Amino acid sequence: MAATGLWQRLTPQRLLAASVVAALATIALKTGAWWLTGSVGLLSDALESLVNLAGATFGLWMVTVAAAPPDDDHPYGHHKAEYFSAGFEGILIVVAALAIGWTAVDRLLHPQPLQQLDWGLALSVASSVLNGLLAAVMLRAARVRRSQALEGDARHLFTDVWTSAGVIGGLALVALTGWEWLDPVLALAVAANIVREGVGLVWRAGQGLMDQAVEPEVRATIEQVLRGFEHRRGGSTIVRFDHLHTRKAGQRCYVDVHMHLPPDWSLRRAAALRASVEQALMSAVPGLRATIQLLPGDVEAHFDDPRDLL
Repeated sequence: MAATGLWQRLTPQRLLAASVVAALATIALKTGAWWLTGSVGLLSDALESLVNLAGATFGLWMVTVAAAPPDDDHPYGHHKAEYFSAGFEGILIVVAALAIGWTAVDRLLHPQPLQQLDWGLALSVASSVLNGLLAAVMLRAARVRRSQALEGDARHLFTDVWTSAGVIGGLALVALTGWEWLDPVLALAVAANIVREGVGLVWRAGQGLMDQAVEPEVRATIEQVLRGFEHRRGGSTIVRFDHLHTRKAGQRCYVDVHMHLPPDWSLRRAAALRASVEQALMSAVPGLRATIQLLPGDVEAHFDDPRDLL
């Protein structure tokens, strides 16, 4: 119970506000590391933290919009605003990678000696620990709350942690071997990894905006609940479900399904069963909203008729 209360208190707004503060702290630490060492690898790390700041700020804005109640212009709410946050952050990541690559190529063509690696690496390690702890908390909260904005920011922070780990390891090799060309080569590798993560974020955001179906495990839970309400009499099913469709919208997910009932049931009895099904679905899948169409058992409704596409 205590753990559940903790995750309820860790709202997307609070976690993204913490991400903004952490981004400011890591920018200061990584800029100091770059200033002390002159490492283009550490400079690339600092540039990515600037992207973290922009992404977390935009994400905070979007989750605030997503939490707004429905209005006349948006009767289904504003939950999809979180996808804009994830897509925006993905684009920022790609832009940062291009800037890192440009700087790395210039340093590869014009190598410069590195200085004070010990202090620079210490500052970079401190910033990575801070980002790693925050990212772990945010990713757990994103799964609990089904928040695309939190997941995008958490994955970006984890990318930042792995980036820093690669840069730190590479600079340690530079210190041991004296191979200064390793520094810009590592920065290029960092840029390639950042592009991969950025493209993935943009792709997932686009899928969400196109009404992607819920995850397979969530659909399996929905189907299990519906099976619990099916009823057979003799050799036939008198209560059954079909035409199940799902979609996600930020922290919400939606279900449309047909419920077939005996034609001699009263409307009151049918409505009572529908209310029970809706309540069971919402209890099994947090954030779910169900639309259940009542039909007699001997009536079929067909969607996706080719004529609808004309």
